[in-house]
Amino acid sequence: MSTPRPDLTAPHWLVQLLRSTPVPVPWNMVARAVVALAVPLAIAYAAGDIAVGALISTGALPAVLSESAGPYRYRARRLGGATLAATAGYLAGLLTGGTPALSVPTVVLVAAVSAVISAAGSNASVAGLQMLVFCVLATGQHATGVRVEVLFGCFCLGAAWSLLVALVTWTVRATSPERTAVAHVYVELAAMLSATDEAVSRVARHRLTTAMNTAYDQLLTARSWLSGRDAAYRHLLNLLSATTPAVEASVAMVNAGRRPAAEVIDHFVALSAAVLAGQPLPPPPPVPPGDPDPVLGALYAGLVRIGKGDDRKRRQPTPWHRRLREWAGSLASGPLTWIAALRLTLCVAIAEVVGLLVPLERSYWITLTVGIVLKPDFGSVFGRAVLRGIGTVIGVGIGAAVLGLGANGWILVVLSAVFAGGIAVGKVRNYGIQSAFVTPLIILQMGLAHTGNWSVVLARLVDTVLGCVIVLVFGYLLWPGSRRPRVGGRLADGLDAVAKYVSHALVEASSGEARLARSRARRGAYRALADLRTAFQQAVVEPSAHGRQAVAWWPVIAAQERVADAVTEVGVTIGRGVPPPEPADVELLTAALGELASAVREQREPRSMPLPDAPQLAGVVDQLESAFDAVRGPDLAERAPLGLVRRFLPYHRRI
Repeated sequence: MSTPRPDLTAPHWLVQLLRSTPVPVPWNMVARAVVALAVPLAIAYAAGDIAVGALISTGALPAVLSESAGPYRYRARRLGGATLAATAGYLAGLLTGGTPALSVPTVVLVAAVSAVISAAGSNASVAGLQMLVFCVLATGQHATGVRVEVLFGCFCLGAAWSLLVALVTWTVRATSPERTAVAHVYVELAAMLSATDEAVSRVARHRLTTAMNTAYDQLLTARSWLSGRDAAYRHLLNLLSATTPAVEASVAMVNAGRRPAAEVIDHFVALSAAVLAGQPLPPPPPVPPGDPDPVLGALYAGLVRIGKGDDRKRRQPTPWHRRLREWAGSLASGPLTWIAALRLTLCVAIAEVVGLLVPLERSYWITLTVGIVLKPDFGSVFGRAVLRGIGTVIGVGIGAAVLGLGANGWILVVLSAVFAGGIAVGKVRNYGIQSAFVTPLIILQMGLAHTGNWSVVLARLVDTVLGCVIVLVFGYLLWPGSRRPRVGGRLADGLDAVAKYVSHALVEASSGEARLARSRARRGAYRALADLRTAFQQAVVEPSAHGRQAVAWWPVIAAQERVADAVTEVGVTIGRGVPPPEPADVELLTAALGELASAVREQREPRSMPLPDAPQLAGVVDQLESAFDAVRGPDLAERAPLGLVRRFLPYHRRI
């Protein structure tokens, strides 16, 4: 079997860094960004004062930059929190801007708060970033000569407008995002079963895992105070839960190198269309005559189960005070959040000092760049700094070309719409693409709001380069531990999740509770493996030992995924004329996975472990032996010597 590996024909970190995520263009997000940012400019220009429109469109930026796909209630929390935080930061920057004795400590304090609240979750992290960005941006607004209350009023007007644009269709399309997420699961199932070779089918399986995780995340967080919509959410969640056996059987068939009949693939496509349209589900195809083998029988039984649905108990939402306690506990449980906050605060303080000492126009862009690049929990610091620099250079070139051609009036409005749409595309494709469109948009906004267009272009370039240099020197090269390998602990966590799945999947689930526990263990294992793959893809952009070790460990990730697939293949046959494995054999498998996890955490070679010799588990044993071989070398020995990382991995258990 071939092992999926990163492309190493060029410097691996450069290839990974410049790679664009192959996802469809999010046309809904593009349309909302265009309307939110371009309409204020168009109205203001028609009224004779486009500068006011530029100030209002600045207030629309927080929601556009924080936009994310998902249920409306989730998006309302995310966008509302980000907009509120950006408004608070903007006001703090306006009130202290122009007085360095006040603005510098304010910006540094906001940076520290922004980093600390990131531990509360993704939405809090986005809100913290927007608070820092617009606090820094507001400190430079005193140079416009416009009164503070006018600037703040325009910003609030733009913020309210962008929220209205983002959420206006909630009343008529309330459950559309959830239906789309569930329908996408069936699309990915059809794609995986249609694959003609192993490499394509494995990529399709990864996409199926992502689709399942996304659908569950959206449905489990989508709760409405309207009982009718809550019933719709529950129906979709029950449907998704009932799809789990079909997913497991499909993964088992792909792992066995087999393809179902075309009518099965067509049925998944029809299910997707029915869910999207809110129509009754089509009847499943009939079981083929004869006595199908257990895997094929499990697949057809799974199709019947989809039509019947499940009856899941409603999950009660977590109270806000419990979430607050969990966040406080995460702050007290380890140093990683505080280390990230200290790094961000230090680099922001250095940027503020550089802005005071070096006579640069609009030097607040230095701090702005540092805050955006060094924000914790957004991936590789090195990668974001390089992409930010590349994107800004391209964006400055675009902005300079626009200004050099003397574009004005409606042409500027149209160009602003194009750049706004580019931001939405860049958000899902590549951070560098997003930076390349954000830069000319803000150049136009600043140029329309003030005088001195060419100075804005040059200041944007110089300040961004200085900000990236500060991040790379003080936040990466000189920061203790930033270039040290720290990926082993997460590998071990993935092995633990697979071991838990083994203990649930290879026993007969005689009750509904046992079947639910097995389903949760399977989702937990595949979610852990998907998160692990994402974390390693972020790590391989590093040109340091961190990135080289991520490349060396990549075969272990593939081995874990194959072990999970082989377990799924065995698990779906249990209870369909096939007895479960002996409990002693299951214990041998979990013990072997536990030894692998311990070896990775302790940075030693795994000890030889006894493995079952039952024919039923031959596939699982083969893949597990491959995992042992992958941990032992030779890539690990050649590219990431154990002595290099032994001191650091026990401390950095998570990326």
